[in-house]
Amino acid sequence: MRRGLVHAGAWTLATGAAVTLSWWGVHTVMSGTAYDPPLAVPLTTQPLSSSTHRALPPAPSPDPSPSPTPSPSAPSSSPAPPSAAKPSPPPTPPQPRQGTANEDVKAYSVSGGRVVLGLGATSAELVSATPSAGWRMQVWKQPYWIRVTFTRAGREVSVFCTWHDHPPLVEIVDP
Repeated sequence: MRRGLVHAGAWTLATGAAVTLSWWGVHTVMSGTAYDPPLAVPLTTQPLSSSTHRALPPAPSPDPSPSPTPSPSAPSSSPAPPSAAKPSPPPTPPQPRQGTANEDVKAYSVSGGRVVLGLGATSAELVSATPSAGWRMQVWKQPYWIRVTFTRAGREVSVFCTWHDHPPLVEIVDP
């Protein structure tokens, strides 16, 4: 009985060590690949409205009723009237991103959404990615490739852009 427990303990330790070593090896190889969580795409414009922040209503105009003038012998304890502030101009809508002289901005519409890429001579940049209604989106960005994947109900549509050792090449995978 004791000998069986020793064998079971040794087997458990050896199996645990093998699993740990395998996990560490696979984790090291797979880090930095498409299996990592996607990075968020930075937004370059501020939203015009928000569900949590609302614009303040305009301040009411002061009542033009006459106020009594203080007597010269009594010191004035009333504060000075507020100065009239100029209203802020309405926000301007965000302008569409323009490509530079060496960049061509192209849009790719697929069944899961729309991807806009800035394609240069030796690199590419994700301008925007918008999923269609009911679709989810993931974005992966690496030094020599970008992947945008739209998913819904087990269906997956991807837009790949690669530019390692060649000009940017866009490939759409829509099975």
